[in-house]
Amino acid sequence: MSGVKINWKNIGLFAIVGLLILWTGMFQSWNVALAILNMGLISAIMALGVNMQWGYAGLFNVGVMGFVALGGLAVVITSEAPVAEAWSAGGLRVILGLVFAAAVLIGAVFTYRRMRPGRSRALTLTAMLVVGFFVYRWIFDAGVDAVEAVNPAATGFLGGMGLPVILAWPVGGLLAAGAAWAIGKTALGLRSDYLAIATLGISEIVIAVLKNEDWLARGVKNVNGLDRPWPVPYEVDLQQSAGFLSWAQSWGMDPVTASAILVKLIYAGLFIIVLAILMWMSQTALKSPWGRMMRAIRDNETAAEAMGKDVTRRHLQVFILGSAVVGMAGAMMTTLDGLLTPSSYQPLRYTFLIWVMVIVGGSGNNWGSILGGFLIWFLWVQVEPLGHGLMQLITAGMADGSALKAHLLASAAHMRLLTMGVVLLLVLRFSPRGLIPEK
Repeated sequence: MSGVKINWKNIGLFAIVGLLILWTGMFQSWNVALAILNMGLISAIMALGVNMQWGYAGLFNVGVMGFVALGGLAVVITSEAPVAEAWSAGGLRVILGLVFAAAVLIGAVFTYRRMRPGRSRALTLTAMLVVGFFVYRWIFDAGVDAVEAVNPAATGFLGGMGLPVILAWPVGGLLAAGAAWAIGKTALGLRSDYLAIATLGISEIVIAVLKNEDWLARGVKNVNGLDRPWPVPYEVDLQQSAGFLSWAQSWGMDPVTASAILVKLIYAGLFIIVLAILMWMSQTALKSPWGRMMRAIRDNETAAEAMGKDVTRRHLQVFILGSAVVGMAGAMMTTLDGLLTPSSYQPLRYTFLIWVMVIVGGSGNNWGSILGGFLIWFLWVQVEPLGHGLMQLITAGMADGSALKAHLLASAAHMRLLTMGVVLLLVLRFSPRGLIPEK
């Protein structure tokens, strides 16, 4: 033990974040504190995934939001019960349309590779794609119309597979990994700015599909009442339990508040387990020969290629892994919320903020990403109410009805954006490698 060097600075930074959450519980509400803790855990996992891409390999992913949304979609596809009426009305036709579209694309790729370049190949590919598109729409559109017409106020979609919701977490990772593979095969061999453009475009496409394809996940009508993973109970069931009521009374707590706190604590336990497993795997990979190779590629691609490393293939690997982690976090967040709301996915929240977490925490350092996830999320939640209180204090001596007072009080709603910018500038100025920099 004498040879183990303890980094008191890092321990102190995590202790400060922990004290901030405890302060929230003691002086505001334990419900709020645990809500910050749970979303902080999920944000830390998202930051960990982005750090794999940027910190390990220098890949600039501007489409984090899309991978988070795919994780949310996985919860609906996996855990929702199938809607029998929708399946009988047009479900088979929808599936046939999708299979036909995939077959046309595979046939087009096969034709492109088999035929010699020239006019005949161009005409053949054009004919295949144009005819295939119209046949696909003829099959697919009729099925979609039939599905969405089945009780649109309550269902209007195909539903899912009715499996335990916790299985949606790895499924969310698989969906995000599949999208990352498609993007990576297209853009990773090009310059880094092309990857940024591709991820941004695919991210917006994913959100547009979720909003407009009602048959998939009800679009903007949202999917409510998603199942909870075992062993998380429902608050109503706890409040009807005699044993729980007596336990809450023994602690002098209101049953409603006690049930909400217990549910959040169980969620926190599940999220901590997932984060611990991902952190162990990430640290092991980072310290392995594979991790050293990825950092060598990041620092000097030309030298790595000269040593015989397939840079594009390795970039694709780490891009898929990081996206899978982000997709899993997106599934966990949707499970925690209990609903899928496609309109809530905004680039500011699910791309910019995650990047701020990675940069502030320290890109290339997994512990720094976790610290950034907790710290930035705490500030994101608390800055607006604290800013409003600060503005009330500043304007206390001003006359009611004053235009300046009204302007200052209204500006408190924008304190979040200002604070994120100030924090980012301060860290880049005084600790440009992050609070916990890469070794």
